[in-house]
Amino acid sequence: MEHVQAGLSGEQILQMNLDQYLPVLLFILVGMGVGVVPLVLGYVLGPNRPDAAKNSPYECGFEAFEDARMKFDVRYYLVAILFILFDLEIAFLFPWAIALQDVGLAGFIAVVIFLAILVVGFAYEWKKGALDWE
Repeated sequence: MEHVQAGLSGEQILQMNLDQYLPVLLFILVGMGVGVVPLVLGYVLGPNRPDAAKNSPYECGFEAFEDARMKFDVRYYLVAILFILFDLEIAFLFPWAIALQDVGLAGFIAVVIFLAILVVGFAYEWKKGALDWE
């Protein structure tokens, strides 16, 4: 009723509503372009020289062969888990670094304790030989 009193037609109201979705549509198109264009360019412009090593299956650190129930070395998984663990712990430092002035001395001491625990864990893993690949 308010639009009728303002003298707007139905077409003008529809145009106003669709104008609000233009930034969202542009955002979606740019996002899809950023994701798809590099893939297409890499496929079109990149060299394609397959050989036996490139076409071999590689999933878990060793060549896939014979029975899936065979015994295998778990050191690959241990190193991967340790990498993820330390990577995530380091990722916690980025928000702290940005808010360093806001958290003050208490935040600084908390991160020093956090890093000390991280170093102790790393030293323990190193001493136990979890990072050695023989």
